[in-house]
Order: sequence, then C-alpha cells, then structure tokens
Amino acid sequence: MNTEKDFSPLTPNIVRALNDKLYEKRKVAALEIEKLVREFVAQNNSTQIRHVIQILASEFALSQHPHSRKGGLIGLAACSIALGKDSGLYLKELIEPVLTCFNDSDSRLRYYACEALYNIVKVARGAVLPHFNLLFDGLSKLAADPDPNVKSGSELLDRLLKDIVTESNKFDLVAFVPLLRERIYSNNQYARQFIISWILVLESVPDINLLDYLPEILDGLFQILGDNSKEIRRTCEVVLGEFLKEIKKTPSSVKFAEMANILVIHCQVADETKLTNDLIQLTAMTWMREFIQLAGRVVLPYSSGILTAVLPCLSYDDRKKSTKEAASACNHSLMKLVTPEDDEDEEEKGGGTGSPARDESLPKTESDGNDMLNASQESVGFSNISFLTPASADRPQVTLDLDGIVQVLDRHLHDSSTGMMTRIAVLKWLYHLYIKTPRKMFRHTDSLFPMLLKTLSDESDEVILKDLEVLAEIASSPAGQTDLAGSCDNTDNKLELKVPEGTKPGQQPSTGSKAVDSSPSTPSMNSYFYKFMINLLKRFSLERKLLENRGAFIIRQLCLLLHAENIFHSMADILLKEEDLKFASTMVQTLNTILLTSAELFQLRNQLKDLHTQESCALFCCLYRSWCHNPVATVSLCFLTQNYRHAYDLIQKFGDLEVTVDFLMEVDKLVQLIESPIFTYLRLQLLDVENNPYLIKALYGLLMLLPQSQAFQLLSHRLRCVPNPELMRTVDESKYMESKQQVTSKRASHPQMDYNELLQHFDRVQSKHLEVRHQRSGRATDHLDRKLM
Repeated sequence: MNTEKDFSPLTPNIVRALNDKLYEKRKVAALEIEKLVREFVAQNNSTQIRHVIQILASEFALSQHPHSRKGGLIGLAACSIALGKDSGLYLKELIEPVLTCFNDSDSRLRYYACEALYNIVKVARGAVLPHFNLLFDGLSKLAADPDPNVKSGSELLDRLLKDIVTESNKFDLVAFVPLLRERIYSNNQYARQFIISWILVLESVPDINLLDYLPEILDGLFQILGDNSKEIRRTCEVVLGEFLKEIKKTPSSVKFAEMANILVIHCQVADETKLTNDLIQLTAMTWMREFIQLAGRVVLPYSSGILTAVLPCLSYDDRKKSTKEAASACNHSLMKLVTPEDDEDEEEKGGGTGSPARDESLPKTESDGNDMLNASQESVGFSNISFLTPASADRPQVTLDLDGIVQVLDRHLHDSSTGMMTRIAVLKWLYHLYIKTPRKMFRHTDSLFPMLLKTLSDESDEVILKDLEVLAEIASSPAGQTDLAGSCDNTDNKLELKVPEGTKPGQQPSTGSKAVDSSPSTPSMNSYFYKFMINLLKRFSLERKLLENRGAFIIRQLCLLLHAENIFHSMADILLKEEDLKFASTMVQTLNTILLTSAELFQLRNQLKDLHTQESCALFCCLYRSWCHNPVATVSLCFLTQNYRHAYDLIQKFGDLEVTVDFLMEVDKLVQLIESPIFTYLRLQLLDVENNPYLIKALYGLLMLLPQSQAFQLLSHRLRCVPNPELMRTVDESKYMESKQQVTSKRASHPQMDYNELLQHFDRVQSKHLEVRHQRSGRATDHLDRKLM
C-alpha cells in the first residue's frame, strides 16, 4: 500500500499500524481510530465519520494486501464501538465490506471478519435487523466453513443474532422467507444444521408466525429430515413436531391444500434401501393422517395422490409397523370423507347450468402441466413419484376427483406386485365408492369389470371375498339398471331368469318384458348381473383349476351376497346354451354338490323340496334342463324335489348311457349324500312303503348300477331296513286310508309339469353328449393310427 497517499483524517501512524503484520500494532491503531471517531461523534461531524469508514472499507478491508485487509476489519469494528447507538446510521457501510471478507481464501482473515462483524452487531443490536438477510446469507456460508476457528467464530455471531431476533418485534419475516426457501435445500451438513436451528428459533418467537409460510419450507424440511447426521435429523424432527402441534391448535389458519402435494411426495419412498427414507415416510404419513382429520373434505381433491402414496404402505411388514398403521388411519379417514353428495353433478350441487366433463373443466395448462399423477399413471410401475393438482383448484366448492381415484385403484389392481393388504384396501375403496357414488362409478364399470373378474383368481381368500362384494354390488345396484350394461354384451346374453312351466324349446316365454331385467324373486338385479354370471362361467371354463379349487367357495359366497335363486337360475340358463358339453357337465356337478351340501342354500333347498308354487316349479324346470348335462345330478335333483317316479324313469334310461368310471363315482357320491342329514326326510319316507314305491324302485335302480363296492354295501343295508308295508299299517284302517289320500292329494296339488317333455329333453341332451364323445373317440383313433403309420 502507498503510505504517502492522503488518508486523512487518519494519521500516517494509524495507517502504518493498520498495515502492520503484527496484531498488537493493528490493535493500537484500532484504539486510535476509536478515539478519533468518538471526537467526530461529539462534534456531530457525520461527514468525517463516513469518510473514515469509507477509507477503512475501500483502502484497507477491500485491499489486495492481506495485512491491510486485517487492519481494515479491526478498524471498522473500532468505528462501530465508537459510534455506539449511532452505529445504526452507518450499518450498510460497516457491514458490506466485512461480509465481502467472508469469502476470502485466507482462513485467518475470515476469522477476523467474523470477529469484526460480531463487534458491529453487538453494538448495533436491533438496528441490524433491516440488514438481516445479508447477515444470514453470510453466516450460512461460514456455517459450512472447513476451518474450525472460523466455524467457532460464526457460531458466536449466530447466537448473538438469534438473541437479537428473539428479543425484537421488528423482524421482517416476509423479506426473509425467500432466502430461507432458497438456502433450505443446501446439501451441506453444517449449512443444514444452521438452517434448521434458525427455523426452530423463529418458530419459538411468539410475534413471528412462521406457520403462514410453512408451505414455502415444508419440502426443504423433509429433505433435511433425510440427512445422514443423527443430530440434524433429531433437530428436524423437533421442528416438524412443533409445527404439527401448532397446526393442531389453530387448524383454521393452516394452508392444508398448499401442503398436501408435498406430503404426498414424501409419503412415497423412492429408495427403500436408505433407512432415512423410512423416517421421512413415517413423518409425512403422520402429517397426512392429521391433515385428513383436521382439514376434512378440503383434501378430497388430492385424494388420488394420497391414495397413490398410502395404498402400498398397507402391505408393509412389521419392520414398518408404524408407517403401516399411519397409512391405515389415513386410508380409513379419507374413505369416510366420501359421501353421497359426491354422487351429485355440479348442477345439482350449486344449481348451475351444468358441469362439463372432467377433462374439459380444467384449464389445459393446468391439466397438462401440473397433474403429475395422471402423467405417471400411463405406466404400470410405481417407481414414479406421483402427486395430484386438484381438478377443482379454481372452484370454490370441494369436488371429489373420482376419475383420478379410480385410475389409481385400477392401476394397483393391475400391478402383479401389489401386496395382499393393498389389494384388499383397493377393493374396499371400490365397494365404498359404489355404495356412496353409484351413478358416477357406473361410468367406470366397463373398464373395471374385466380386472375385477380376473381378481377372482387371486391366491388370497380374503381378496376374493372383497372382490365378490364389489361384483355383487355392481350386479345389484339400482344405478346399474340403465342402458350402460347393454353395451357390454349383446341382447343374446340377457337372460330370462323366470322359466315358466311347460315351456318347450323354441317357444317364447310368456313372462313379459320384466323378465329381461330381473329375477322373479329379486327385481333389483340389474343388467350387469347377467354379464357377471356369463363371464364368471366363462372364466371357470377357461381356468379349470379355478373351478376345482375355488369354484364352490365363490358360488357359495355369491349366494350369500346375492339371492341364491338368481345365481342358480341364471347359471342354469347359461349352461343350457353352453357348447362345451364336458364343461357343462362338470359345472352342473359342482352346482349340484353346492345345492345339496351348502348351508347357504338351505332356503333354496326348502323351496325346491315341496313344489307347491308356480315359481318353485319354474325353478325346478330351469335347473332340470341344465342338470340334464349330468345324469346323476339330474336324479339327485329329482330326489331333492321328491319327484321319485321321474327319478325312477331317469334311472331306467341309464342302461342306454355309457357307464364310465367317473359316472360310477358320481353314483357313489350320491349314495353317500343319501346317508347325509340333507336327505333325512327321504330316508324317513322309506317307512311309508305304499305311498313311496318309486322312491324304493329308484334306490334299487341305483343299487343295480353300482359294482360290489362300499357304496353298494351301504345302500343295500339301507334298503334291507325298509319295513314290510303290512307291519307299518296303523290299527285304525280309516286313519291309514286318510293318510294315504292326504299324500296323494298333496302331490296332485303340485302345478302341472310335463314330465314326458322333461324326459325327452334329457334324451336330447344325452344324445348330444354321446355324439361329442364319439367324435372325440374318433379323433383319438385317427391320431393313434397316424402315429402308428
């Protein structure tokens, strides 16, 4: 530095000492400057004061020479001490050159700059707050300084500044938040510690309402929560905990909607291998749970994004038990927010002129640019982080984003990696939506239906149960009684459940138009019911393992959820038209076993046991025509309905059938069933020999069909127990004849059925089966001949 240059009012001795390499000499110069400035203050000579500060800043603190810079820093601190309470008038000139030295490459010089600024701030106190952003910016850099002395000095300055902010009521939070939002994304561990400590301080000051600006920094806080430092994570947890406490105290002032997407993002784990991500996810899920409970329907527009985050967590194991429980609470609370009013159109809610479709109701820029969830749903995988900008962002009324929810649910159903509990939750959601918003949900039924049918092949019984509940609701909901289902299948697939007595093949039933839409016993069945039955049988036909392992379970549950009569009536009608005769026989055998053995079918069995009404006779005729695909099942149906003469006539025809091992096994099973509680009434009727001769003949017919087996011995022993009719007669002959007449009149009172026509139908069906077997046998013989050649 040129010592001959005029630095007045600084004397040459002061200038020389400020440039000295020894700290003691620079300190002496600083004392001289302090004395000089005090004189100017006493004289109220602000011009000379500014001139001294300007010389110390430009000629020393910003000098190229390191010793000069050190002298300038101590000189500026001395000026601030001399100015005392008046230092606030010159803070900009005092602070800026010191902050510039924070970037110096010399660690000693950075330490001196920190020391100088500490003295300046200590004197000025609250007067430095207008320059807070500059100070914060500088300190945030020093917090990450590699030199421990510099870092130690910055911590002292940091504590001083925090004390000043805490005791002041003039802190400009609005001006500070943009800087905080920028710096909160620093990846440096020390910078993060610095940021989080400041947020904790500001949150503790009663006069500073940082909660209003939480949406600006919440994402950054969750980023810091994933830091590798345990101490930083703990501090961040404390900060987030304090914010959550305040949110619970003053929910009315919280900007829930602005923070919902942030929580959705952090509820989703991008990298499950990082343990810190578990903490982020648990914290975000806990916040989400509280948000849903506190904000209520305000979060409904974000429900599809929330479900994207929540549903996978429901399948977590005990290692993430807390996250799973929080996710379950979120899911339950969100589901409760959906109410029947969400099924109303906009014009019904607000009395407007109507509501456009969802993709037309959004501004194009919003739907294209912001709806990240919809964009991510184009792929089946779940690797993308998804969140949703609400479809109703510009509307005053909260609107359920049903389209988005259905897309999320459908995507989880399609994903083979989806856990069992998640699939169950998805199906519970679909059931809930069909209950609460049936009209709107039926717009999605055609797209959901194939996947719901496919889900019946799931490995979990609980998943299948929930799936059947959804399908049953679709099939029985009044909202489905529209032309929507007409597009699913052609008119040939719409079945008539009511089969009138005596209706011959080729005749039109005389049931009226209602038969197309409903069952005689349950008019609430809609057109989707028939589609369901057709596709269910089609699925059984394509997946024989499903029929073998789960067929009975599925049909029994459907009989509980829907009317058993409708299930059997419709399936019988469909099987009557089935071209795969082998499948038809197998399916009839399955249905017959369910009918005869399942507790769920008790009422239907009682209805068929006594054919007193036209409806029960129509049901018998309907079942009989399909049961003809399986001769033994047809006989068992006749036993159930006490049509013993017809059963005997059928058994007489068994001599013309091809008796196979499978056929004999079915007869064996029928004998076992006769000994079961289901046929207790049949066994008791064996006591009345004179009134039930065809029952005994039919049983003897079965006995003659069986080889000398265990079933043969069982039935033979039963028939040996049939008493002599003379011994069973009562003493009073008149009472006996009266009883006989009652039985005769009871059976004569059955509505007339054309049993000859039923026998002819049986012959036709069995002829078809015989023809198919011969064709198969012929093809097998030709194939064998070709192989031998």
